[in-house]
Amino acid sequence: MADGAIGYEVFGRGRPGLPVIVINGGPGLSHAYLMMNDLWPRIAADRMVVVYDQRGTGASRAVRTGAPQTMDAQVADLEALRSKLGLRRFAVVGDSFGGLIAMAYASAHPEHVAKLVLSDSAAPSRASMVHLLPQTFPDVEAADDAEQARLGAGTTAAARASLRDHFAMIFYSPEMRDAYLARMGDLGFEPEVSQAMSKATADLDLTPRLASFDFPTLVITGRYDMNVAPVTAWRIAHAIPHAQFVVFEKSGHLPSYEEPERYQAVLTRFLNGG
Repeated sequence: MADGAIGYEVFGRGRPGLPVIVINGGPGLSHAYLMMNDLWPRIAADRMVVVYDQRGTGASRAVRTGAPQTMDAQVADLEALRSKLGLRRFAVVGDSFGGLIAMAYASAHPEHVAKLVLSDSAAPSRASMVHLLPQTFPDVEAADDAEQARLGAGTTAAARASLRDHFAMIFYSPEMRDAYLARMGDLGFEPEVSQAMSKATADLDLTPRLASFDFPTLVITGRYDMNVAPVTAWRIAHAIPHAQFVVFEKSGHLPSYEEPERYQAVLTRFLNGG
């Protein structure tokens, strides 16, 4: 990218299937949260899978002073990565906030999008997001507020503690939650990047563009996703012509972690044309 180097990992380089670039959520997170199991290396058994860190995070942390944190910049970075990898067309997989970037990229560069996957994606506009964590976890939210006050609102320590509290609310299975939290560390969270991207996308509305998507699209949701309620995915699927809608019945916000075998099967079938 013009403002710095993009850090990325490649699995399955040179394999014949449709290549995939995975866009992680956040904003302000590296792709580390998607690597808590071996799902993506397994999906790469028959195709190239690329995961990367968005500007200002992880291995893409070094950016020039004053570099923008905007959706246009995110789209330009993904296009630069596509060009560097020499991919004419590929499948875009957007997870959580990464789904918003995926929709923006697909709007700007439909010629390169062979297939689109939106996995527990953010809504195409802030106003249309259905977020139920405060209503579902008032006790956790209250404890987080107290912790923010103790650590000092706006500090890095408070932001990272809040992120951990957030992850504690996004699972269906308590056992899966506890296993994830035991491994997660701080996930390379960059609060300033998160705040800048949230501000930059506050008034973004990609809803009018969805009707023009003419590539195969798969919309995935966890039945018990209280971070981005399933009605959000339902509305996205019905706004995109002929989109497939798949619910993972034993998942919250991360079906790729809670139901990895089924997730792999559903995604592979879609990527292979089924």
